[in-house]
Amino acid sequence: MSAQATRSRSVVEDFAAIEQLAGALVRSLAPVERRLLLRRMARDLRQSQSARIGRQQNPDGSAFERRRPRQEQKPGGFAVRFLYPLGAAEPRLVFMRSWVRQGPLMTGYDQEAGAIRSFFYDKVAKWLPVEPGEQNAGAGKLRRRGTIRRAAMFRKLRGGRFLRADATDREAWIGFSGRAAEVAKIHQEGLFDQPSIKSKKVRYARRGLLGLTERERGRAIELLLEHVAGAVTALG
Repeated sequence: MSAQATRSRSVVEDFAAIEQLAGALVRSLAPVERRLLLRRMARDLRQSQSARIGRQQNPDGSAFERRRPRQEQKPGGFAVRFLYPLGAAEPRLVFMRSWVRQGPLMTGYDQEAGAIRSFFYDKVAKWLPVEPGEQNAGAGKLRRRGTIRRAAMFRKLRGGRFLRADATDREAWIGFSGRAAEVAKIHQEGLFDQPSIKSKKVRYARRGLLGLTERERGRAIELLLEHVAGAVTALG
């Protein structure tokens, strides 16, 4: 065994011993104190985990595997005007100069709504004529903003609405709630799922959304020592 490997093993063993002492110290606290301390640890950890997910990193510091490239979108070479949706008592008017085809959908800048919208072909109530002067040279070239922002995965998942943290007087916990928990598990364990209703199941890459880092373990001990030091100062 090399000297470097020996040092690494020694550090791990020392840290484990410190954690055992810290655990004994936590158990010696009164239930109310434990709950307050563990809740602070849980919230601190939630912030740390959320920030790491935002950096697109696994707990070991490696980068998340990138998304699979999306299927190339087919641009529509002409402006379209139609009433939507089919079956509505008063379907609304839709006019798009720029749009792309995505399977059963056409997505483009909806002039009436003033934003990018998607529509199903088979739900168009009626196609309306488009005057020659309403066509333009940029038809079919959908301009999207925020490319870098869209490239980052789990932007919503890591927010406080889904990534939750709390504690009792016996344990601190952090995890995902609701449907977000199912989505997170698929990525955490690299499971199969359907990207959309009509698509085939695919296996997702493993991405460590949750998992303690060495820095977080050290931070938990720091919080414990700060809490004990504060209690001692208060008594003094």
